[in-house]
Amino acid sequence: MMRNKHRYYDVIVVGSGAAGMAAGLTAVQDGHSVLLLEKGRTTGGSTNYTEGLFAINSYLQKEKGIEIKATDVLSEEVNYSKYKADSRIWRNYINSSAENVQWLHDQGVEYEGVQAMGAGEATWHIYKGMGFGVIHDALQPKFKQNGGEVLTLARAVNLVKKSDGAFEVTIKDNKTKERYKVETRTVVLATGGYLNNPRLIKEETSYDVRRLVPVSSGKGTGDGLEMAWHIGAQKNGLGMAMLFGGYLKDEDEPSYKMMPSQMNTAAGQQPLLWVNENGERFVNEEVVYNFSLAGNALYTQSNVFSILDQAVIDRMINKGNFMGLGIYVRRGQKMDKLQKELDQAVTAKKSFIFKADTISDLARQMGVPEDKLQATITRYNNFADKGRDDDFGKDPQYLQKVTTGPFYGFKLNVGAFCTMGGLKVSPANEVLDNNYLPIKGLYAAGNDASGLVGDTYGPNMPGTCVGYAFYSGRNAAHNINEYLKK
Repeated sequence: MMRNKHRYYDVIVVGSGAAGMAAGLTAVQDGHSVLLLEKGRTTGGSTNYTEGLFAINSYLQKEKGIEIKATDVLSEEVNYSKYKADSRIWRNYINSSAENVQWLHDQGVEYEGVQAMGAGEATWHIYKGMGFGVIHDALQPKFKQNGGEVLTLARAVNLVKKSDGAFEVTIKDNKTKERYKVETRTVVLATGGYLNNPRLIKEETSYDVRRLVPVSSGKGTGDGLEMAWHIGAQKNGLGMAMLFGGYLKDEDEPSYKMMPSQMNTAAGQQPLLWVNENGERFVNEEVVYNFSLAGNALYTQSNVFSILDQAVIDRMINKGNFMGLGIYVRRGQKMDKLQKELDQAVTAKKSFIFKADTISDLARQMGVPEDKLQATITRYNNFADKGRDDDFGKDPQYLQKVTTGPFYGFKLNVGAFCTMGGLKVSPANEVLDNNYLPIKGLYAAGNDASGLVGDTYGPNMPGTCVGYAFYSGRNAAHNINEYLKK
């Protein structure tokens, strides 16, 4: 069995994604002994699938002449959260964001450039090789070169605060199932939230787990949260998953495999026609340009279907889509694989897709009232003819008529990347107890820490989640350095 080398460490970091790896590398660079625990076979967690991080006033933005005022970002974000976010945490994060980008560059991370997403600001610093490259080609090698120790298949299952102020961490070997204990002065919890824990989602959020499609590493099961709550940490900031709108659920494949699918983007991410279980329109579909709000909108109905006719499919094939999905399918990209993907899904009788030559047949296949769906489409086509959406005010350019068969219907579930929150933290990323006092030596970073959002993620500044993970991991380590000096 593979065990750690020592009985005692200055720092134990639980979780090896952006937050954990940044915390571990910063701590070893500060000269501390660090053990990094990863319960899976592969390090990086859901960071492996990320595309880029938030910053303002970075060297990349300065090169392109992009100017965004720090106080404007702060005001927009805390307003977006209805002031449930901690303005101090946001202020410190914003002010450190350019240096965060530079630090990653100094560790060997390369960037493709900086861009916006949807209707947001150009704050998204896209790194080459995605997050997998950041972790495995840059940060983890540097961590090991500086003397850091990584232990995989090692799950932290219990945390005890000892009378002398140190911590005892119980580690379970996920291969042999053996348990053993290691001591440390400080702990950083960076376990990635609880998106993959259906019990916590059901208990702590309003989301219907039957319709929620987690698109992540699968390892965000709330381990760090539950260990910290067990020793008196304040439960705080739960209830938010980073939704990203319509997503097709294929029962035969892992959820992440749909991310690069042009069919998935065409079905779930376009500002075209959505109907509910009654065949009725219920929202201005332009909401797709703010993916978190799109997810919220989908959850207002029991079921949602998107409707595409062959004409709009041909338009997306020949001229390009209206809206992309991150960097997986670019906005405006010609959908050259779309028809093939549609045909394959229909032939395979996938549960999320319906194809018919008439609207009546399509309605029967989807299980919605034929008369209601026909009336909705007739009304929608009339809006398209006159160039005005009298129901929801959608931009006329998106009022694409539904007239040319065959017709396709898609059952839309709600995709989610992660949760954020669970532990109340100070601006130093110290974990606070129920009296708002720090549990000395215990820190939380990334998606385990609350303070950045309210009940909805703000994609108007793209890259904020993973950017905060890198920042908060480093911030925790900087404050650990001060703590250990004392």
